[in-house]
Amino acid sequence: GLSTYFVILWQWIPNTNFETASNWDKGRVPCARDVVHFEKDKPGWLYLPLNGEFLLATGAAFTAFDAFSVPFPGGTVRFADAEHRSWFDPTLWRDVLPSGELRPGGPIFSVHEERVPCHHDDVIFQPETSFRVNTDSSQPVIHLRSISVMGQVRRGGGETGSAPSQHSPERGGSAFHGNGTLQVTGTGCPDKSGCACGNTLDGPRICAALLRAPGRQCPEPACQSPLQPLGHCCGVCGATINLEFTPDFDLQKYQDKLIEELLSQPKYAGVQMAMSKVHRAQTFLDIVSRGAAPLIQIVLIDDRAGAQAGTAAEQLAADIMQDVAQHGEALGISSGKMEVATGSTASGQVGSHPASRITAGTVMGLLFSLLFLGGILFLYRKGKLR
Repeated sequence: GLSTYFVILWQWIPNTNFETASNWDKGRVPCARDVVHFEKDKPGWLYLPLNGEFLLATGAAFTAFDAFSVPFPGGTVRFADAEHRSWFDPTLWRDVLPSGELRPGGPIFSVHEERVPCHHDDVIFQPETSFRVNTDSSQPVIHLRSISVMGQVRRGGGETGSAPSQHSPERGGSAFHGNGTLQVTGTGCPDKSGCACGNTLDGPRICAALLRAPGRQCPEPACQSPLQPLGHCCGVCGATINLEFTPDFDLQKYQDKLIEELLSQPKYAGVQMAMSKVHRAQTFLDIVSRGAAPLIQIVLIDDRAGAQAGTAAEQLAADIMQDVAQHGEALGISSGKMEVATGSTASGQVGSHPASRITAGTVMGLLFSLLFLGGILFLYRKGKLR
């Protein structure tokens, strides 16, 4: 989610509870007469891995009968494979309030890399549930602000520490497995201009998990040349704006301003916005003219169809760019670039507004002009130019 002063609380959705119907291949919890099959080795009629275990709630009991005491109707129920449930699968997380209720999204959405926990976010695994998470990652360490497992919260206390295991390996294996190690830092984002999410290296893993998930996760865009926002797995119709900013920029305040002054207008009903700090791909000219500073990326999409797809988002982007041109300096925005793709147009950069008259391009132009004039003066003094 949006990595700013406020922290996102992510709740892991799936579990490995016996009584969860979706954990069984028949879509139901086993009945008294069923044969239950847990994959791997098969030690008996209740098939359980050799290092498997049952985690029972207080007062719960497990009972098995002799094969001949209950007539067997011939049905086998298999427990689902939980080994491949990936930490980086956006469909397995939900953004919740501290009460556990789903956070209302409103007009705000997140790019896919921010739909799994970012480096400054909190993570909660529901109490009274068992779970299994594959933490394979392109990074050796997965950073979190805090994590709650079985009701125990670890916040790091200012020091980096490993995440608590759900249960010990000698009692059936940790709930977390994979090459990525969870580390709890206890620190949120300290920068009012926001913090990059930190999941870029695992972007391909996030997109692969998303595209494997059931349902159409990336609908076919209605525009000819869809935009590809940084951190997003799907091409989109609408608009993207890249803002360069100064130390005065406050991401949360700016997002609130856009919601209050623009997104709340009736003509923008159906438009959604994602805003976050990103690190763009660097080119030589970028480094020469602007350095390696991060950007604020705004992604705007709408619910229009056909030739109208993306047109409301395009209009909102134009309004934002106009506001940047008029008030950008006071907001801590030095310049903005807009790109659009709608059902009736191809994608392309259609706007670039400096927030002040002196931009990087102007500075470069002045430098080249001065060098040129200096060269002429030098040749004139040397007597080589008459």
